Amino acid sequence: MKLRDLMVTGAAAIALVSCTGTVAPGVAVNTAPLEPVQLVSPPERDQSELQVLFWDDAQRSARFRDMESWFAGHEVPAASDPRALPQGQPLSADIQSDLAELMSKTSAAGVMVLQDGAVRYENYGLGFGATDRWTSFSVAKSFTSTLLGAALKDGFIASLDDPVIKYIPGLAGSAYDGVTVRQIATMTSGVAWNEDYTDPNSDVAQMNRYVVEYGPDAIVAQMKTLEREAEPGEKWVYKTGETNLIGLLVENAVGLPLAEYAQEKIVEPTGFEGGLFWMIDPRGGNIGGCCLSLRLADYARMGQFALEGGADVVPEGWFAEAGDSLVDFGDTGFGYGYQWWTFPGGNYGAQGIFGQAITIVPEKNLVVAIVSNWPQATSSDNRAMARAVVEKIAAASE
Repeated sequence: MKLRDLMVTGAAAIALVSCTGTVAPGVAVNTAPLEPVQLVSPPERDQSELQVLFWDDAQRSARFRDMESWFAGHEVPAASDPRALPQGQPLSADIQSDLAELMSKTSAAGVMVLQDGAVRYENYGLGFGATDRWTSFSVAKSFTSTLLGAALKDGFIASLDDPVIKYIPGLAGSAYDGVTVRQIATMTSGVAWNEDYTDPNSDVAQMNRYVVEYGPDAIVAQMKTLEREAEPGEKWVYKTGETNLIGLLVENAVGLPLAEYAQEKIVEPTGFEGGLFWMIDPRGGNIGGCCLSLRLADYARMGQFALEGGADVVPEGWFAEAGDSLVDFGDTGFGYGYQWWTFPGGNYGAQGIFGQAITIVPEKNLVVAIVSNWPQATSSDNRAMARAVVEKIAAASE
């Protein structure tokens, strides 16, 4: 079944999505039957209830673990062969105390530390538990980047230096003329964008208005209105809208929703123990820049998957490149790769608003996954506190 056949209506309850799609010549395919992906829709709700950026603390705490009750999306089953996470040597009492303090001060719902693929720390708060799921926000961007790599490996995308309009023709004549796939992957398109989560008139806050007004055409309709502020490749600006474009580009190239492609390329090879929920937009495709939900342990498994190189799902060296400072933020030691943030010391990770994160320390074979309900969307202090604890764990692993 193709993406164009998956248009969603408000009356949709549950529909089955096939697990097959068009495959490029020579691409190896897992022929074992997989449990079907499902399309699920919540009860009808007033739009005023769906303004996630403006939910209060109690609403966030309740809804971040239950997004499928508020938004339509694809439900991807757990992996047919989940990856075991054995118990490793517990972290020192001192570091466990630091992690408990981090959780308390930053309203974390869960923290898991893996080293050498084994669990060295696991803890929960806010009434959240090991079999519950929590939303990702922009952590999803790194999943979408991984699917971009998979589409490149599979031959659906010829080159990251292809023009974006080759895969999204509707952007022809816009500021995206002359922009490459690589440039939107690194957010260096030169197109202007406002990512202010506190401003209801910012581009990121206006995405929902475009969904309401333009339906299936919302992504392209909004991105076509943007203006150029720099030549492609010359300026980095963080843009959720561009990750939505990456998702649309991958879906157009592959012919499947991201969630269905992710079943074969992420969920199965990574060995998720729980199901994945990924929100959709009115096209019936998934939202590339946001909004998948996983168990804490499966966020950690995703970090381990990246750390180990991607199980031949992506081109060789993909994560080493995607997690490198392709955009260097100067003397800070921070930067940006293919939808992964890069940190001092060769570390990298995925980050989402309200305190979601996967941090990878390749030198120490270390993965730290955190899900949270911060009182505000962003906090440099909370990020710094989390990085400090990760650095302390790494330093203790000499």
